[in-house]
Amino acid sequence: MPSYRNPGGARALATLLLLLATLDARAQPEAVLDPVVVTAARMPQRFTDLVADVTVIDAQAIRRSGAQSLAELLQRQPGVEIVQNGGPGASSGVFLRGANTAQTLVLVDGLRVSSSTAGATALEAIPLEQIERIEILRGPSSSLYGADAIGGVIQVFTRKPATALQANATAGYGTHDTVLGTAGVSGGNDVMRGSLQIGARRSAGFNSIVNPANFAYDPDRDGYRDHDVSAQGALTLATGHEASAQFFRSRLDNQFDAGDGFDDRTVTTLTAWQLALRDRFLPAWESRVSAGEGEDESVSKLASGDSPFRTRQRQYAWQNEVSLDAAGATHRVTVAVERREERVATDPPFPVTLRTTNSVTAVYSGTIDAHVLQANLRSDDSNQFGNRTTGALAYGYRISPQWRITASAGTAFKAPTFNDLYFPGFSNPGLRPETARNVEAGAYYTTSLAGVRVDAHAVAWHNRVRDLIVFQCDVDFNCAPQNVSDATLKGVTLGVDAVAERTSAHLSVDLQSPRDDATGHLLPRRARRHGALGVLHQAGPVSLGAEVVASSRRFDDAENLRPLGGYAILNLTAEWPVTATTTLFLRADNVFDRNYELAADFSTGGARIFGGVRWRL
Repeated sequence: MPSYRNPGGARALATLLLLLATLDARAQPEAVLDPVVVTAARMPQRFTDLVADVTVIDAQAIRRSGAQSLAELLQRQPGVEIVQNGGPGASSGVFLRGANTAQTLVLVDGLRVSSSTAGATALEAIPLEQIERIEILRGPSSSLYGADAIGGVIQVFTRKPATALQANATAGYGTHDTVLGTAGVSGGNDVMRGSLQIGARRSAGFNSIVNPANFAYDPDRDGYRDHDVSAQGALTLATGHEASAQFFRSRLDNQFDAGDGFDDRTVTTLTAWQLALRDRFLPAWESRVSAGEGEDESVSKLASGDSPFRTRQRQYAWQNEVSLDAAGATHRVTVAVERREERVATDPPFPVTLRTTNSVTAVYSGTIDAHVLQANLRSDDSNQFGNRTTGALAYGYRISPQWRITASAGTAFKAPTFNDLYFPGFSNPGLRPETARNVEAGAYYTTSLAGVRVDAHAVAWHNRVRDLIVFQCDVDFNCAPQNVSDATLKGVTLGVDAVAERTSAHLSVDLQSPRDDATGHLLPRRARRHGALGVLHQAGPVSLGAEVVASSRRFDDAENLRPLGGYAILNLTAEWPVTATTTLFLRADNVFDRNYELAADFSTGGARIFGGVRWRL
C-alpha cells in the first residue's frame, strides 16, 4: 500500500456510504499491516485504534513516489494543498485543511525547526532522501504540541539505525540538469547501533517568474544546490534502558528573481540535534528525558547586501507513559513537561530576541471493547503572551467489523511571530495569539470482496479561527499587523483505497470552503475542490504507476480579484529491480506539459523527467 489513512471525523457523503453499504456485509476484511503511530497521542498507538485523522507515508511509498520535494509528496495527500514559488528548491508551504502555511506545525524527529521570525518551516530544505517516514495529523493539535498547530501537525522521521548491516546509494539525473546523489550505512547489534546518511542535489532550474510585468521579473534560470546529512546512534545501557543521539543538517542555496539583474539567492540551513534517555522502570511505566535544539538560518544575498535571520530553539522534555491492561480494556496515560527557548538574531536587530515557553501536557487514551476514547489537556505559559490552555476530546465506536465512526472537538492557538511583534517600522507588540475551535466527525468502511480489499472514509470538519493576524495600512500609510480578521475552515474529505494482488489504487477528494468571515472570500491560494487519484500495478518485476493531481480555481489575493486557474496534471512512475540489490527508476511529471500556477506569475516548470539507479544492501 502506498500509504495508510485513518478518518478522524466526518459526516460521510451519502452517495459514497450508501454505495459501500450495498457490499456484502458478511465479508470480513483481510489481515493488513497495522502500523504504529506516535504523533496522534505522543505515544505509540496501533493505526486501527486511532480516533484522529492521520496519514502515514512509509519508506516504500516515499521511494515509489519519485517526488523531487517534500511539498510535492505532501500535495498528493488528503486535506493538503501546497504553494511553491518556482521549482523544487523554491520557497514552499502547506495549507492543511485550508489553514495558513504558518498554522501547521512541522516537526523533525520531534523537534521544531521552524523560523520564529517568518513563522513557518522551510519544507524545501528537508530532502526526501533523508526521510524514513512521515505522519500527518489533521485538525487542531495544540493540546498535544502547543502553539502553531491550528491546521494540524506534520512530523518527519529521518532514517533510523538498524541492528543488521545495511547500506544504500542512489544516483539520478533529469530535466533542468538536475543531479542527485545519496549514500548511507546503518548497522550494529543488540547493544549498540548507528546510521549515517549523506546526500546532495543540484539543478540549473528554470526562470521562476514568467510574467514580464512583475516587478521582480528577471529572465534567467533559478537553480538550487542542497547538501544534507543525518546521523543517529543508540546504546542499550541495560534491559529497558537506552541512550540515543541524533543529528540532522541541510543547507539549501536557492536562486530567485528580484528584478535587479543580480544573482539573488537565499541560503537556508536547517539543523537539529537531540540527546535522549529512555527508561522502562516498570513493565507499565516508561520515561523519556530529552534535550535538543532546532535551528533555522536564512540569509538572503541581495544586491544591497546580505540579510540574515536566524532562529535557535532549545527544547527540553520529560515524558512519562503509564499503561494498564484489563479484561477487554486498555488504558494509557501520558504526562509531559517541556520547556522551549526561542532566540532570534536578525539584521536589523529586534528589541526583543528571546521567548520562553513552559508547558505541561496530559493525554489519556483508552480502548474498551468497541469503544475508543482520547482526551488531551495542555497548558503553555509564555513570558511573551501569557498562559494558553487547550484541550481536545475524541471518541470512536466500531459498529461492526466493517464500519467505524468517530467524533471529536478541540482547540488550538498560534503565537505571533517575532516579525509580527518587533520588525522595525512594521510591527505591533500588542498582538494576541490566533485561536481556533474545531469539531469534526467521521465514518469509514472496510471490506474484502473477490480478492480486493477496499477501505473508504469520509471526514468532515468545521474549524473557526479567531483573531487572525492581518497586515493593514491606515490612510497615512502607517502599516502594521493587527488582530482584525476571523475565518471559517470547513469541508469534507472523501477517500477510497483498493488493494488487489498486483494492483492498488487510491482516491481522495476534498470539498472545502476556507473563507474570510467578514468578506466571504476564499482565503488566498486555496481551492474549493482538490484531490488526487493514483494507480500502481505490478507487471512482472516492473512496478508501473500513474497519478492525477487536480485542483479547482483559486485566487492569489484576499480580495479574490486575481484568479489562479484550475489544473489537472498526470504523473507517471516506473521501477525495475534488475537484481536483488539494484533498482532502476523513472518518473515523468506533468507529462502533458500543462501550464499552471501555484502562485501568481510563478512557473511550475512544465513537463519534466527524472531517472536513476538505487542500490540497497
